[in-house]
Amino acid sequence: MNTPTQSANIAPGPLWALMSPFGRIGREPYWLCFALVLVIAMIVFGIPFRIWVNTLTELQATENLTIETLALADFMEAYPIVPIMFLAMNWIYLVLVIKRLQDFGLSGFFALLIFVPVLSVLMVIMVGFVPSQMQPNKNGPLPNSYWRKS
Repeated sequence: MNTPTQSANIAPGPLWALMSPFGRIGREPYWLCFALVLVIAMIVFGIPFRIWVNTLTELQATENLTIETLALADFMEAYPIVPIMFLAMNWIYLVLVIKRLQDFGLSGFFALLIFVPVLSVLMVIMVGFVPSQMQPNKNGPLPNSYWRKS
Protein backbone atom coordinates (compact mmCIF):
# COMPACT_ATOMS: atom_id res chain seq x y z
CA MET A 1 0.00 0.00 0.00
CA ASN A 2 1.46 3.37 -1.01
CA THR A 3 1.12 6.24 1.40
CA PRO A 4 0.76 9.67 -0.15
CA THR A 5 3.78 11.93 0.23
CA GLN A 6 3.34 15.13 2.16
CA SER A 7 3.48 18.40 0.32
CA ALA A 8 6.23 20.75 1.49
CA ASN A 9 7.10 24.39 1.10
CA ILE A 10 10.85 24.49 0.63
CA ALA A 11 11.08 28.21 -0.17
CA PRO A 12 9.04 30.12 2.43
CA GLY A 13 9.30 33.89 2.67
CA PRO A 14 10.58 36.31 5.32
CA LEU A 15 7.17 36.70 6.94
CA TRP A 16 7.18 32.95 7.64
CA ALA A 17 10.71 33.18 9.06
CA LEU A 18 9.78 35.92 11.51
CA MET A 19 6.18 35.12 12.47
CA SER A 20 5.29 31.43 12.07
CA PRO A 21 6.45 28.85 14.64
CA PHE A 22 5.92 25.98 12.15
CA GLY A 23 8.77 24.37 10.26
CA ARG A 24 12.53 24.45 10.40
CA ILE A 25 15.14 27.17 9.99
CA GLY A 26 18.87 26.73 9.40
CA ARG A 27 21.71 28.40 11.26
CA GLU A 28 22.46 31.13 8.72
CA PRO A 29 18.86 32.39 8.35
CA TYR A 30 18.48 32.15 12.14
CA TRP A 31 21.44 34.47 12.77
CA LEU A 32 20.41 36.82 9.94
CA CYS A 33 16.84 37.12 11.27
CA PHE A 34 18.13 37.49 14.82
CA ALA A 35 20.51 40.29 13.76
CA LEU A 36 17.80 42.04 11.72
CA VAL A 37 15.38 42.04 14.65
CA LEU A 38 18.12 43.21 17.01
CA VAL A 39 19.04 46.16 14.77
CA ILE A 40 15.39 47.12 14.31
CA ALA A 41 14.82 46.85 18.07
CA MET A 42 17.83 49.04 18.81
CA ILE A 43 16.46 51.70 16.48
CA VAL A 44 12.84 51.41 17.58
CA PHE A 45 13.64 51.34 21.31
CA GLY A 46 16.75 53.50 21.15
CA ILE A 47 15.19 56.60 19.60
CA PRO A 48 12.39 57.05 22.18
CA PHE A 49 14.75 56.13 25.01
CA ARG A 50 17.34 58.67 23.88
CA ILE A 51 14.64 61.38 23.61
CA TRP A 52 13.43 60.45 27.10
CA VAL A 53 16.96 60.62 28.56
CA ASN A 54 17.57 64.02 26.93
CA THR A 55 14.28 65.30 28.34
CA LEU A 56 15.19 63.99 31.78
CA THR A 57 18.58 65.66 31.62
CA GLU A 58 16.94 68.99 30.83
CA LEU A 59 14.39 68.50 33.62
CA GLN A 60 17.11 67.60 36.12
CA ALA A 61 18.93 70.81 35.33
CA THR A 62 15.85 73.02 35.69
CA GLU A 63 13.79 71.28 38.41
CA ASN A 64 16.47 69.58 40.56
CA LEU A 65 15.10 66.10 39.89
CA THR A 66 17.18 63.11 40.90
CA ILE A 67 17.37 59.83 39.05
CA GLU A 68 15.68 58.14 42.02
CA THR A 69 12.51 60.21 41.54
CA LEU A 70 12.21 59.24 37.89
CA ALA A 71 10.60 55.94 37.09
CA LEU A 72 10.60 53.74 34.03
CA ALA A 73 6.82 53.96 34.23
CA ASP A 74 7.17 57.57 33.09
CA PHE A 75 8.93 56.30 29.97
CA MET A 76 6.16 53.78 29.31
CA GLU A 77 3.56 56.49 29.82
CA ALA A 78 5.34 58.79 27.37
CA TYR A 79 5.71 56.04 24.73
CA PRO A 80 2.80 53.59 25.11
CA ILE A 81 3.67 51.66 21.93
CA VAL A 82 6.97 50.42 23.41
CA PRO A 83 5.45 47.52 25.45
CA ILE A 84 3.61 46.31 22.34
CA MET A 85 6.83 46.42 20.33
CA PHE A 86 8.61 44.58 23.14
CA LEU A 87 6.02 41.78 23.03
CA ALA A 88 6.29 41.57 19.23
CA MET A 89 10.08 41.32 19.45
CA ASN A 90 9.83 38.55 22.06
CA TRP A 91 7.38 36.67 19.83
CA ILE A 92 9.84 36.81 16.93
CA TYR A 93 12.70 35.55 19.11
CA LEU A 94 10.49 32.74 20.41
CA VAL A 95 9.50 31.75 16.87
CA LEU A 96 13.12 31.67 15.72
CA VAL A 97 14.21 29.49 18.66
CA ILE A 98 11.23 27.12 18.15
CA LYS A 99 12.15 26.60 14.51
CA ARG A 100 15.84 26.04 15.30
CA LEU A 101 14.92 23.45 17.95
CA GLN A 102 12.65 21.70 15.47
CA ASP A 103 15.42 21.83 12.88
CA PHE A 104 17.66 19.58 14.92
CA GLY A 105 14.88 17.31 16.11
CA LEU A 106 13.87 18.68 19.52
CA SER A 107 10.43 19.80 20.59
CA GLY A 108 9.65 23.50 20.24
CA PHE A 109 8.40 23.35 23.83
CA PHE A 110 12.00 23.77 25.00
CA ALA A 111 11.93 27.28 23.52
CA LEU A 112 10.09 28.43 26.64
CA LEU A 113 13.49 28.33 28.34
CA ILE A 114 14.26 31.69 26.69
CA PHE A 115 12.02 33.26 29.35
CA VAL A 116 14.34 32.03 32.14
CA PRO A 117 16.78 34.93 32.69
CA VAL A 118 20.17 33.17 32.72
CA LEU A 119 19.18 30.40 30.34
CA SER A 120 17.83 32.80 27.72
CA VAL A 121 21.24 33.96 26.51
CA LEU A 122 22.64 30.42 26.58
CA MET A 123 19.60 29.10 24.73
CA VAL A 124 19.74 31.69 21.96
CA ILE A 125 23.46 31.08 21.41
CA MET A 126 23.27 27.28 21.72
CA VAL A 127 20.53 26.82 19.15
CA GLY A 128 22.44 29.04 16.74
CA PHE A 129 25.45 26.71 16.67
CA VAL A 130 23.91 23.22 16.70
CA PRO A 131 23.96 21.75 13.17
CA SER A 132 20.76 20.93 11.32
CA GLN A 133 19.45 17.46 10.59
CA MET A 134 19.93 16.95 6.88
CA GLN A 135 17.23 14.30 6.64
CA PRO A 136 13.51 15.11 6.81
CA ASN A 137 11.88 15.19 10.22
CA LYS A 138 8.30 15.72 11.40
CA ASN A 139 8.67 19.52 11.09
CA GLY A 140 9.92 19.77 7.52
CA PRO A 141 11.80 18.01 4.73
CA LEU A 142 14.87 20.28 4.87
CA PRO A 143 16.15 23.24 6.87
CA ASN A 144 14.23 26.44 5.98
CA SER A 145 11.05 24.57 5.08
CA TYR A 146 7.83 23.19 6.53
CA TRP A 147 5.24 20.53 5.73
CA ARG A 148 2.02 21.87 4.23
CA LYS A 149 -1.28 20.86 5.79
CA SER A 150 -3.26 18.58 3.52
